[in-house]
Amino acid sequence: MNIHDGGDEYFRKALGRVFVITAAVGCCLFGAAGTAEWGKAWLFMGTYVLMLGTLSGAVFKNSPDLVKERLTSGEKAKSWDRVILALIALLPLAGIIMAGLEKRRGISWEITAVDAALMLVLMLAGNALTFLAMKANPFFSPHVRIQDDRGHKVISSGPYRFVRHPGYTGMIVYNLAAPVLLGSGGALAVGLILFVLLIIRTTLEDNILRRELPGYKEYSASVRYRLFPFIW
Repeated sequence: MNIHDGGDEYFRKALGRVFVITAAVGCCLFGAAGTAEWGKAWLFMGTYVLMLGTLSGAVFKNSPDLVKERLTSGEKAKSWDRVILALIALLPLAGIIMAGLEKRRGISWEITAVDAALMLVLMLAGNALTFLAMKANPFFSPHVRIQDDRGHKVISSGPYRFVRHPGYTGMIVYNLAAPVLLGSGGALAVGLILFVLLIIRTTLEDNILRRELPGYKEYSASVRYRLFPFIW
């Protein structure tokens, strides 16, 4: 499908979602904090806008078929995966609200400029890894399903040469670094819950791919690690 065969419509819908999500994140963060005078939060928002802008311009604009898949795959998803994906979507927002509330109550911690720079680098690195996975994998659906309707096949290029689920690795890195930048223990706890949830989803997805996607069992034998090289 090219951008003129309905792809522009899905791209506009994706941009609309990006705008709504960005506005919601900003409102939740600064609204919960009760102030806009929060330098680390503006750094976070800058990184967040950069992330979504890159996603829209570098990935979605050039992959209209992937945009359609990401917008419509819920209709074909497994019921258990809809529940997990809803939690994966809502937990980061809950963490942002908790970070804002801790700022309002004066219980968030301050980190040094060096530590803040390190967290920003980790957030950008996590985003970059997820985007590289999307660029390499035209089947990067938000839902766990075998995309027979799209000619689903094993992808072993790009970051998939090193781990089997690099997109999740990037999400984990980002969602653990962001709470530290914001100085929020509550948001970090939410990030750890999300970490565990992504481990569970990775395991379930990997098992399905082994059973149902031709060639994946052989791929998993050559790329041994799911998320972290030399660890798991």
